[in-house]
Amino acid sequence: MLIALTTLTLVLPALTTTTPGPGFSTSQLAFAGGSSLALYGVFLFVQIVRHREDFLEAGDDAGDEAPPSHRRALVSLGVLLAALVAVVALAKLLSPAIESGVAAIGAPAPVVGIAISLLVLLPEIWSVMKLAARNRVQTGLNLALGSGLSTIGLTIPAVAAASIFAGLPLALGLPPKEAVLLAVTLLISVVTFAGGRTTILHGAVHLVVFAAFLFLSVVP
Repeated sequence: MLIALTTLTLVLPALTTTTPGPGFSTSQLAFAGGSSLALYGVFLFVQIVRHREDFLEAGDDAGDEAPPSHRRALVSLGVLLAALVAVVALAKLLSPAIESGVAAIGAPAPVVGIAISLLVLLPEIWSVMKLAARNRVQTGLNLALGSGLSTIGLTIPAVAAASIFAGLPLALGLPPKEAVLLAVTLLISVVTFAGGRTTILHGAVHLVVFAAFLFLSVVP
């Protein structure tokens, strides 16, 4: 799903010819947003209903825990929304300081977006690191990959709708350098997960590619 979503929303916009530049036409943007939302909906159905057992730790029983009450579910939803608003507000509050720091080191403007993204994703990053330290790798992978899917599957429809209804320009296509790094990351991920067993070497390769992305963002 990540391969399909990233290709559809981040690579194809730079290759289509209906409109100039790395972007979609209105109809193409509506199709990409709808497709992303539909795929994410299928993922949620598979994760929660159809194949829930595939997302549990080995030895867990999908029927051990009773479904939460409606009150608990509503309270959890409210806390989640409040936390999301707090994280976005914090990113907005720290944005001027981040922009000043990036300008001070002479880094390109896109580094600001990377720094804010890392700040917003910090809870997921911290949770995955704690899970890995407790040797709950499968749960950590589920969280990390699910976070990636939700980031694309929900963000693209949202920005697509805002672009269409507000008439705002939207550039989606990645430049060649970032497209190559994305392709390398996806290829390494397939090799890593398809074998069913990972080692420290796999992790080192992923970290080096991520470090290359960060370095080339600062020194393009």
